[in-house]
Amino acid sequence: MLGIHLPKPQRRPELDALRGLFLVWMTLTHLPTRFSDFVNQPIGFVSSAEGFVFLSALLVSRVYMRQALEDETALRNKLWRRSMRIYAYHLLMLALAFTVAAAYAVTTHRAALYNLLDFYIAHPFVAIVGSVLLLYCPPLLDILPMYVVFLFFTPLVLSSAARRGWGRILAVSGVFWLFAQFGLRDIVHNIIVHVTHLPIPLQETGAFNLFAWQAIWITGLWLGAKSAEDDVPLRRIPGYVVAASALVCLFFIGVRHEWLGPHLTQQALGMKLDKWQIGPLRVVNLVTFTIVFYWMRKYVLRFVAVEPLLTLGKASLHVFCAHVFFVFVGLALLYNQVPQLHGWVAITLLAVTFAGLVLVAVREVRKQRADRAKRGKKNEEVQQTAPPSIQLRTEPELLTAHLPNEPSPSEACR
Repeated sequence: MLGIHLPKPQRRPELDALRGLFLVWMTLTHLPTRFSDFVNQPIGFVSSAEGFVFLSALLVSRVYMRQALEDETALRNKLWRRSMRIYAYHLLMLALAFTVAAAYAVTTHRAALYNLLDFYIAHPFVAIVGSVLLLYCPPLLDILPMYVVFLFFTPLVLSSAARRGWGRILAVSGVFWLFAQFGLRDIVHNIIVHVTHLPIPLQETGAFNLFAWQAIWITGLWLGAKSAEDDVPLRRIPGYVVAASALVCLFFIGVRHEWLGPHLTQQALGMKLDKWQIGPLRVVNLVTFTIVFYWMRKYVLRFVAVEPLLTLGKASLHVFCAHVFFVFVGLALLYNQVPQLHGWVAITLLAVTFAGLVLVAVREVRKQRADRAKRGKKNEEVQQTAPPSIQLRTEPELLTAHLPNEPSPSEACR
C-alpha cells in the first residue's frame, strides 16, 4: 500500500445514524422489559453488538488509515490516548457499580442486580484488582474492555497494513478465530490465572471471546480502509451471490424463530450459532447479512438517517455509558423472581431512558461543536500573529492534526 495517497475522510452522517440505531437496539435488548423479547436477534443471528463493533472498526480505519501511511507515531499516540480515555470511562462505571449498585443489591436483596455483581460481593479485592487489569468484567460492563484492547492494538494493525497490505492480517485473524472455536480462550485464561494468582473464573471474565470477536474488528478495519480508498470489495459481488445471500438470511431467520422444525433451531445447532465466540454458522449469517445490507444500503440509510439517531451516534461513548446506568436502574426495580418489568413501570422506564439518552447526546454534541469552534478560532489567531515563514510550516500541520471530519475521542466507542 506504499505510495497510496488517501483523500481526507469525509463525514458520513448515515454512519452516525447507524451507530445511533445500534445504540437504540442495544438499549431495548438490555432493558428488562418485554420489548427485549422482540428486538433480541429478530432478523436472524445478527445482533446490535456485532454491528456496533464492526461499524466502530470501520470508522476508525476510515479516519486513521491515511495517518498510518504518513505518520505512524502520531497514529499510535492518538489511538492509544483514545483507548485510555475509554479505559477511564470503564473504571468510572465500575466504581459506580462496585459502590452504589452493589450496596443497593446487598441491602435490598434484589436478585437481578445481586447476581450481576455476585463475584465482586463475594471476593471484592480480587474483583477490584482483576477489573483494573481488565480480567474481571461483570455482565453489561464487558464491552468497553474489549474496545480498549482492540483500539490499543489497532495502530499496529493499520501500520502493518500500510506497509504489507491486508492479506496476512486477515489470514492471521482467521487463524485466531479458528483457534477460538477450539478453546484458545480457556488456555490463555488458565495461564493468566497462574501468572497473576487471581482466582477469577472464566465466566467472570466477560461474555465476549476476544479471540473470536477480533475477526469482526479486523474485518471492519479492512473494509474501512478499502472504503477510504473508494475500493469497497462488496461492490464487486455479482447479483446472483446477493440473491443466494438473501436466501441464506431467510433460512437463518427461520431457524431463529423455529419455523423449520425441531432439528433446525438455535438450541439444536448450539455452539455453531453461538454469539459470544462467533460460531461458524453465525459467521455465515453475518457475512450474508452484510452482503444483503450493502445491496440495500441506499434504502435502509434513507430510513435511519434521521434524528435523534444522528445525534445519538455522534455521542456514542457517552450514550453507551448512560444506557448501562438506566439498565442498572431497571434491574434494581425487579423484585423476587420476576424477570421483566410490565405495565406502566416498563413504559415509564423506557420513556425516561430514551429521554435521558437524547439529553446526554445533545449535551455532548454541543460540547463537541463548541470545542471545535474554539480550536478553529485559536488556529486562526495563531495564523494571523505568526510570521509568514512560520505560517507556511504550521498550516499543513494544522490541517492534518485537526481533520474537520475526524471524530472526537468521545466517539471512540463504536
